Amino acid sequence: MQTTSAVTGVAAGVPFTALPPAATTAPAPAVVTWHLMDPPRSEHAMAAALPMAGLDAWRVYLGLPMSGERLPGGGPDEFFRLAAEDYVLNVAEPVTDQAAAELPAALAELRRTLSIADAPIGVAGGSAGATIALEVLARGEVPVAAAAVVSPVVQLAAAVGANERRYELTYPWSERSRAVAGRFDFVRRAAELTAPVLLVAGEEDDAAFREPAAALHRALGEASRLVLIPGMEHALADEPGLDAAPQTPHAAAVDAEFTAWFRQHLR
Repeated sequence: MQTTSAVTGVAAGVPFTALPPAATTAPAPAVVTWHLMDPPRSEHAMAAALPMAGLDAWRVYLGLPMSGERLPGGGPDEFFRLAAEDYVLNVAEPVTDQAAAELPAALAELRRTLSIADAPIGVAGGSAGATIALEVLARGEVPVAAAAVVSPVVQLAAAVGANERRYELTYPWSERSRAVAGRFDFVRRAAELTAPVLLVAGEEDDAAFREPAAALHRALGEASRLVLIPGMEHALADEPGLDAAPQTPHAAAVDAEFTAWFRQHLR
């Protein structure tokens, strides 16, 4: 399929928005990106915030499980009920595991319907979507050439602490949820991240996101790059809902970093 405009649809059950390569009409590599749970909180909005328009590759934005078209029965109210009951076990674990597990089939279908080359992909994500990108890289089920993450949840336990401060609550840790948090600690699992990783964080974001990103950068050494965006907080967009909004200056800065990174590492 050749196109000059965005393609939207569902691949192996996963909603997506795909932007075509900047120049080539031949099969091109792809960057697969997962959105945040904060704005931009949908595949459409993530494509508007981080379009990587100068990249000669397909940019494919996947919807997260339990969001958008795949909200639990009962809609947003049920999602927030589950999150309040146990964010780690009811949201963080199933969203990350399902998104990572469904990628191979979704990518295979996208290769059949778009002109995506049979080559290692780039993976990217923001916040919870960053956890998915890192988990996909660590699992190694899909060959990955490079990863780029922004406002990343590098250590789930630290992110839970940030939510405790943000919402003025105390999370009820259990043996099981601590095990999940240990599994989603990518500083501890740095050796499993075998492709170059770009880490982008906002200087005004909570230390629960900035400090683990810096720790992962130290653990990965020359195989990574850490960028701090002045004035940026956690979210990348201003819109309160799911629709795409104009790119903010901070998102534009992140977009430039992602584009340069994948231009360097994606072949």
